[in-house]
Amino acid sequence: MTRHDVVRDAWGVPTVRAGSLDDLAWAQGRTTAVDRAWQLEVERWRSEATLAAHVGASELAWDTFAARARLDDTARRCFDTLDPATRRWVTAYVEGVREGLAEGAARSPELQALGWAGGGRGGWRPWTPLGIFSVHHVLFGSIGTTVWRGHLLRSFGPGLGRDLARALGLGPPDGSNAVAVTGARTASGLPLVAGDPHRVLERPGVYQQVHLVADGPDGVDVVGLAFPGVPGVAHFGHTGTVAWAVTNAMADYQDLYRERLRRDGDRLLALGPDGEEPVDVATVRLDVRDGEPVTVETVETARGPVIVPDWASPDGGGPEALSLRAPGRVDAALGFEALPLLLRARTSADVEAALASWVEPVNSVLVADTTGDVRQLLAGRVPDRATANRWHPVPAWEREYAWRGAHPVPPGLRITDAEPWDGVAVTANDERPDTAAHGTVFAPPHRAARIRALVGDRTGLTSTDLAAVLLDTATPATGLLDLLRATAVPEAGTPGAGLREQVLAWDGRMDAAGPGAGAFAAWRTALVRRVVGLPLLEPLHAPAGAPEILAPWLSPVERVGSALEPLLAVLPRHGVDVGALVAAALADAAAVPAPEWGATHRLRTIHSLDGTPWEGAVVRPADGTPLDGDTDCVRATVSLPGLTDLCLRGPVARYVWDLADRDASRWVVPLGADGVPGPHAEDQTPLWTRGDLVPVPSTAPTPRRRP
Repeated sequence: MTRHDVVRDAWGVPTVRAGSLDDLAWAQGRTTAVDRAWQLEVERWRSEATLAAHVGASELAWDTFAARARLDDTARRCFDTLDPATRRWVTAYVEGVREGLAEGAARSPELQALGWAGGGRGGWRPWTPLGIFSVHHVLFGSIGTTVWRGHLLRSFGPGLGRDLARALGLGPPDGSNAVAVTGARTASGLPLVAGDPHRVLERPGVYQQVHLVADGPDGVDVVGLAFPGVPGVAHFGHTGTVAWAVTNAMADYQDLYRERLRRDGDRLLALGPDGEEPVDVATVRLDVRDGEPVTVETVETARGPVIVPDWASPDGGGPEALSLRAPGRVDAALGFEALPLLLRARTSADVEAALASWVEPVNSVLVADTTGDVRQLLAGRVPDRATANRWHPVPAWEREYAWRGAHPVPPGLRITDAEPWDGVAVTANDERPDTAAHGTVFAPPHRAARIRALVGDRTGLTSTDLAAVLLDTATPATGLLDLLRATAVPEAGTPGAGLREQVLAWDGRMDAAGPGAGAFAAWRTALVRRVVGLPLLEPLHAPAGAPEILAPWLSPVERVGSALEPLLAVLPRHGVDVGALVAAALADAAAVPAPEWGATHRLRTIHSLDGTPWEGAVVRPADGTPLDGDTDCVRATVSLPGLTDLCLRGPVARYVWDLADRDASRWVVPLGADGVPGPHAEDQTPLWTRGDLVPVPSTAPTPRRRP
């Protein structure tokens, strides 16, 4: 490293400046380590399956999964296949992290509480950033949903099981939005791009606001949201002349194969299309803080690593296992070659070219530049295989389910001012012509439709206008409300009659101060619990035989709550009186006066020390903040009807990229720029809650650098 400089704006967001792209990676790594040392170390431990060694037996479930999935080995393989320049750039970031960790650890109450004394076993290695990226995304795809569908088909048989697999086959709620408008729609005459990625609301936040500047021939000047532990800006950035936004394309790119394994002396064999095949077997010792070490057997067939070692056969055969086949491990690539190219991008065409090497996760991308070129892209690798692979675990021994290569990535779509675009592009995890062939379950279309309706035929749009679109709290509860209207009216003067009247008079907005929203939510929760308790659905509660780490995907209450309307449409075909359920739930909910929505719909952040002896080291001043919005709103502050009204998943950032003047761009995160208690740990929370944004760091003249 030669020279670098770090300057922080009023919100603590760092502008990191260096003399070359590699020096900038080093400086970004060092700055991130100072600001987010705990976050970097805990994600490294996850990638290496060493989390339990640091925080105890409560994390054995994760470590066991990570070891079986061979996350660290995949990261190493993917690093080894990078081109030399990208390997050097990633390695420079790692060296910067190593340089800054001691300073960052001294600021971290978590690492101090754990008695952190250095880099741990192996410390940071050149491929650690790829491992951290995999940690964030290995369960981001379809693994959990595929196991759930397999459980449904196995438990209910082909008739009801198939209906339930389609009605309940949704993944955890996803509420990401992105919108781009052409210059014909804006006050400046140049495009605007806005969005709000949705993930679990972690503490510290999953995204880090950064401003990266490299002087000299590299000429990099980018504001964006980075994954702490990963160099560059992957998903959301503005280089001054081009800006991009990402949402989950909801593609199915991971497969689970039913494996029939047999031990033959010292060998383990798997049944493949051509008969029995040798299997790679290893043992991994998982150390446990204040406990005895655990030995885990890891198995990899020709399809991939076995992540579910015990899976009951759906056809009554012998015991099976489930292996994971994913593009990242099959091709030894994640797409990191795109990251330095994105920093250098100057046009929409540059972004499209950079993302041609992207592998997983599969993303929908909106991109716009200062020439007015606006595009919608699909980025990532989707395998070509049988349709059944995308729905449930398939037999490894049947050739028809083998992969046949990858689907070609279609060229980007140019957003024009003519029909059907009319100068507006929206992606909201919804099914569209560019994504339909690659997924099985998409977000309902109402968020995308609502955003488009809010933009309407407006012109003269500003960044403030586009940011306001992302704050809409209208919920498309019409299906449930129609059921309530069709149900017999309770006796006049009873609590049920009063609650019904309150819900039907409600304006349909999930505002924190809205009593109607609270009444609707209380009735909806009661309805979920009635449905979950149906004798018909009793098999839902049987153990799925899957690892503990997949429990969130296998919760009957969460699954019913996130797919209530499609499930209620299916149940009458199987003899269920839905009207009786609606009436009973109304009576249940009316037994206790419904509070305002914000009394129960409150922020609840997740921390890696939750459930450990050290969780007292975590300070949570923002938790408990009442929130507008709900799962199905554009402002998707997710609740889990039937489980909790608390919001554990929501917008982990909001941003508006202005192509006419980058300094007019705005953004916000749920907590703050810093990862430790202090002035910038949670100073953005009130703004995030209200829907306000703060300016991105301005591009200032070159400062005097320090050695």
